[in-house]
Amino acid sequence: MLMEPKSELQKIPGVDILMKHQEIKSLLAIYPRNLITHIIKTTLETVRNDIYSGQPAADIEVLVKMIEKNTRLLTCKSLRPVINATGVIVHTNLGRAPFGDFLLNEVHDVLRSYNNLEFDLDSGERGSRYVHVTELMKLLTGAEDVLIVNNNAAAVMLTLRTFAKNKEVVISRGELIEIGGAFRMPEIMAASDCKMVEVGTTNKTKPEDFAKAITKKTKILLKAHRSNYVIKGFTAEPKLTDLVELGKKHGITVVYDMGSGLLQKASIKMLHDQPDVKSTLSTGVDLVTFSGDKLLGGPQAGIIAGKKNLIEKLKNEPMTRALRVGKTVLAMLETVCMIYLDEQNLFHKNPVFSMMNTGTSQLKTKADCFSASLLNKKIPNHVIKSAGQAGGGALPEKMIESYAVQIIIQGKSRAEKTQIAEKIYKKLLLQSLPVLGVLRKGQLIFDVLTIPDKDVESAARIITDVYREVNNE
Repeated sequence: MLMEPKSELQKIPGVDILMKHQEIKSLLAIYPRNLITHIIKTTLETVRNDIYSGQPAADIEVLVKMIEKNTRLLTCKSLRPVINATGVIVHTNLGRAPFGDFLLNEVHDVLRSYNNLEFDLDSGERGSRYVHVTELMKLLTGAEDVLIVNNNAAAVMLTLRTFAKNKEVVISRGELIEIGGAFRMPEIMAASDCKMVEVGTTNKTKPEDFAKAITKKTKILLKAHRSNYVIKGFTAEPKLTDLVELGKKHGITVVYDMGSGLLQKASIKMLHDQPDVKSTLSTGVDLVTFSGDKLLGGPQAGIIAGKKNLIEKLKNEPMTRALRVGKTVLAMLETVCMIYLDEQNLFHKNPVFSMMNTGTSQLKTKADCFSASLLNKKIPNHVIKSAGQAGGGALPEKMIESYAVQIIIQGKSRAEKTQIAEKIYKKLLLQSLPVLGVLRKGQLIFDVLTIPDKDVESAARIITDVYREVNNE
């Protein structure tokens, strides 16, 4: 039977009544009055909407609980640290490349107070924000010049809009990529006000396909690195050197969207066949765009490296101001570049490379310690072999030999075990320090590749608490 809205609405206590409730007074002792007043009003609005939907009015005790919950939600930081037990190093949903202690300690003094972001200390006059990273990046990549914007999508869009607005950009059908977050190359090109000209087929594109597509309106030959997928079998694609030669012949700018942004070749086996910025620029390509927060191991940024005259034109493009980065990104990128200069400590100071370079024996030892900690707390588990990933839309199909701890749920049917594993998985995400594991076919596992040594015991304690809570329900 449907409730009469008018009579139910009359049951809702006023703000002044709720303010006098003892539990609300306790909240007022902690939080500002205007904050609690706002939360009460929004909570009452929710209750009114529920009544109009046919639900009865909540009594005052229920309302107070709702207000307390809403207060916790509003005053608790939404962006929080998470223990990553997925085995995915550059996890797109977990902030991509972790910064690590060294990077944060190095930029602390620069960011805690004023700094010379746009002030030339030599001349005592206004300076440029781009000088702080440019020289280091030029040294590391061999680029004539560098421009930094807020992400790689912005780098691609700015480049296309600057050099090919209302003109044609030729690209292979096999490279019409989509990266996470709905970054689709055709849509980026459309938003850049240029005309996309597709050539070749999904699996085979030849240099002559590009050559045949060139017209008087062609301004860019675009190549995109397939960083998050592979095409196998009967395939062919033009080399970047083929496009560079073609571009020089016709006076057309050649752009390579590298995406994942490996700055230089590193002594990590799985990276040996990956394109790096320095080697790519040595081909004579005009511009290369790449991310700062993937294989580079820094903050979110889009980096455009290449010919000086082209970078200068990009700097003068009005859109650049809307896409520019601030002091936090520049300070971090400068420090990341300094880390690359110190090759002996690169694996120690760069968390991405450090995890990629961890030996299987070290991972096995960590997994054994993790397992033992859980067993000491009476949580049944065993160590299994696992396969980690670089992640971040990079190195598709390449796995990293790793180890994981699998939680064992005893004395239940298969369906019950699956249900309990799902409950544990979800409740772990609701903890003050969330733990993200892997739920696969009813099995709950925690890959140690991405769990820092300092977090192993914390992860074990949190898993223990949640495991006991769920099993006691």
